[in-house]
Amino acid sequence: MSVIRGAQARLSETPGGVMTTFASPTQGGASQSLWKVQAKPGAEGPVHDFDVEQVWHWVDGAATVELGGETHSVAAGDTVVMPARTIRRVLADPEHGYTAVVTASGQARATGSDGAEFGVPPWIA
Repeated sequence: MSVIRGAQARLSETPGGVMTTFASPTQGGASQSLWKVQAKPGAEGPVHDFDVEQVWHWVDGAATVELGGETHSVAAGDTVVMPARTIRRVLADPEHGYTAVVTASGQARATGSDGAEFGVPPWIA
């Protein structure tokens, strides 16, 4: 058993927001990763894919999720199961952004929409 204290949470920042890693293979030795996404208002995530399923739960704000050719509006309290190998993009609410908690395998590898290999993002590793 590992106890990961709040002060040990790892922050990763991108132009669109901040990811806070709570548990991962390099943070507590977990096989699953758990992180929080705090997206800035109007942030547009990249068009990309993962080789594993991800589960996103919105705790604040709202977003538009483009997933497998469909578009979904989500808000606090909503959960989206994103299947593996399904092109996706998350667009933050233009006024408020969003906060979501996400989980996936700690080995989740990202690829671009063109198939370019991005590897395991730092907030998942």
